[in-house]
Amino acid sequence: MTDTRWLDADEQETWRAFLWTSRLLSEALDRQLQRDSGMPHAYYMILAMLSESPGRALTMTELAAIVHSSPSRLSHAVNRLEEAGWVRRSKDAEDRRTTIAELTDAGFAALEEAAPGHVAEVRRHLFDPLSREQMTEFRRSLHALLASLDPHREAPCAEKRP
Repeated sequence: MTDTRWLDADEQETWRAFLWTSRLLSEALDRQLQRDSGMPHAYYMILAMLSESPGRALTMTELAAIVHSSPSRLSHAVNRLEEAGWVRRSKDAEDRRTTIAELTDAGFAALEEAAPGHVAEVRRHLFDPLSREQMTEFRRSLHALLASLDPHREAPCAEKRP
């Protein structure tokens, strides 16, 4: 049995700052999107990822992987987005077992309307407090963490191997 490597004071302070920053940023983004656009951040991310995909469509499996969601949680979210008329689901013509989620024109319009406020909130809380040098170092740090957490580089924001 190995001895536990407890966090020293600097590591503990870094860990807690990371936890609180992550939590508070997530809550701030969610509040802003709910207030201004009537959608949670998770729904915004689904719409954004569909908007960036060829044909504004992905299989539900691909979409779940990109937004890092369980199939059941994603299905519930897409049900809501379908009810709003923002997403349409259909069966893949070549494989009827596969369901395709497609961003509708109304969904794209909702995303376009929500995006400016969302970007302003991201900028206000994440980029404006940092200098360009701090932002660049922060990105390098995040990519180092991602390399550890996502060794196969499956995250859409992961640095690709040369």
